[in-house]
Amino acid sequence: MTQIQFDAVAHSYGGSPQSSDDYALQRMDFTWDDGGAYALLGPSGCGKSTLLNICSGLLTPSEGRIYFDGQDVSAMSPEERNIAQVFQFPVLYDSMTVFDNLAFPLRNRKENKAHIAERVRAVAEMLDLEHVLKKRASNLGAELKQKISMGRGLVRQDTTAILFDEPLTVIDPQEKWKLRRKLKEIHAEFNKTLIYVTHDQTEALTFADKVVVMSEGEMVQVGTPQELFERPEHTFVGYFIGSPGMNFLPCTIASGAASIGDQRIELSPEVADAAAQHEAKDLQLGIRPEFIELVPEDEGTPVTIDRVVPMGQFRIVTAQLAGHEVKARVPNDAISVDATRAGFRFPPEWSCLYADNRLVTKQSERSNG
Repeated sequence: MTQIQFDAVAHSYGGSPQSSDDYALQRMDFTWDDGGAYALLGPSGCGKSTLLNICSGLLTPSEGRIYFDGQDVSAMSPEERNIAQVFQFPVLYDSMTVFDNLAFPLRNRKENKAHIAERVRAVAEMLDLEHVLKKRASNLGAELKQKISMGRGLVRQDTTAILFDEPLTVIDPQEKWKLRRKLKEIHAEFNKTLIYVTHDQTEALTFADKVVVMSEGEMVQVGTPQELFERPEHTFVGYFIGSPGMNFLPCTIASGAASIGDQRIELSPEVADAAAQHEAKDLQLGIRPEFIELVPEDEGTPVTIDRVVPMGQFRIVTAQLAGHEVKARVPNDAISVDATRAGFRFPPEWSCLYADNRLVTKQSERSNG
């Protein structure tokens, strides 16, 4: 178990970066707490695997220092950092049995046979591998091979952290759900620091206590799944998390309300006060489809409905408001599929304001955060 601190870390794969565009990772300062379960979430190419490899020691950052429990490990190898890493595709010895593959990290450290056998059996039970322990890895399918690879990362009890780089890519959906649940159980039991890289929001939000959302080499928000959903600090987080993603509507602000075309949307006092302190011109009202309320046209903001799509337990309504598309997630019995007009209500407590893609907050809140 280890606290991991990144101090002014940045990375460029080129020799002499001249601008922020030359960096695969923008400068960042943050700490992963001892025993935490974290996910790095973002699209391909956003820098999450680069960050993970810097953490493990497979990659040396262009700038900054890395500390494990206050010790500078920036120049240390993965072995010296005592990191276990599980990669996207299984790294195994095909000629060995499953037992021998799981035992390899312990044998490499010259552990005694009794301890090795005990740990291998325990990990095999965790991952439901007991029935294949005597089989050669070469004779197994991709899913079992990846479970063995995960087991190799878990078999050592003294690791400072375990890093997972998109480990469930080759696993079918039902098995993914089981393995995510198993990893949560392992984390709860052993309280290891776990860092999990994925582009899948479901994996990140169900696995991690805190999620690091990345875009174009930058950490745009670190928060709990609830914080990311209810209060995205950047429009990218709002778009990327949720299905459908957050609605963003260009607006102007006057007298404590947002104006979208000729429609006036009331804001909470907190958002209105924050808006009054802000001088940005590129303003957007943000609200999740889940929080929009469907009401009669004369009781809310009138919208023209483009389509109503049944989604099983709910319906997605896509509508036009002053020339802008807006989506609402509503109960099945709230609207018919052939409706053409309705009213949307935007609850002030769930309506956020963004300036230049960043959440608008009070000056005091920014200084305290």
